[in-house]
Amino acid sequence: MISEIANKIFNQSITDYHKFDNIDQVAVSPHDTTSLAHLLYLKNWIDTAQWHMEDVVRNPEINPVEGLSWKRRIDAQNQVRTDMVEFIDGYFLDLYKNITPLSTAKVNTESPAWAIDRLSILALKIYHMQEEAERPTATDEHRKQCLQKLTILLAQRTDLSASIDELLVDIEAGKKYMKVYKQMKMYNDPSLNPILYNNTK
Repeated sequence: MISEIANKIFNQSITDYHKFDNIDQVAVSPHDTTSLAHLLYLKNWIDTAQWHMEDVVRNPEINPVEGLSWKRRIDAQNQVRTDMVEFIDGYFLDLYKNITPLSTAKVNTESPAWAIDRLSILALKIYHMQEEAERPTATDEHRKQCLQKLTILLAQRTDLSASIDELLVDIEAGKKYMKVYKQMKMYNDPSLNPILYNNTK
C-alpha cells in the first residue's frame, strides 16, 4: 500500500535531515529520480526544513528585521511545498489516465497528493512529539502529556493512511476520480496582491 511506503520514506527523510539539522542542507534523495519515492522524499524534506523555519521565527527575542526575513523565506518555502504537491498529483493523474470512472464515480474532497501532504506533516508531528515525550530536561508531567498526544497522533496516522490507501483503490476501480485544482495562491503574485501592485513604480 502506498501509505506504508510513504510513511517509511517520510521517516527516512526526517532522520536524514536531523543528521545535519541545518535548514540550508540540500536534500540528497537515495531514490531513483524518476520514482514516486524520490518525490515523496523531497516533499518531506521541504516540509521538514519549513518546520524548523517556523520554530526559528517564533523566537520571542528575534530581531524584527530578521523575523520578517524568515517570514518571507517561509512564504517562499510554502510555495515550493505547494508546487511539489501539485507535481505529485500530476504523477497520479498520469498513473490513472487510462482508467474510465464509473457513471456513479464521485470526486474526493481532496486529491491524493494533498492527503499525502497531511501524512508528511503528521510524520513530523510524531517525530517531534516523540522527542518531547523522551526529553530528559522536561518534567515528568510534560513527558506524560506529550506521550498522550503521541498516542493520538499515531492513531491519526493509522486512520489517515487507511483513508489514502482506500482513495487510491477507489480511483483504480473507477469508483472515484481525480479532479485537481491549482492552489492559485495570490499573496506571492505581484499582479494579484494589491499591496504589491499598488506599490509598483
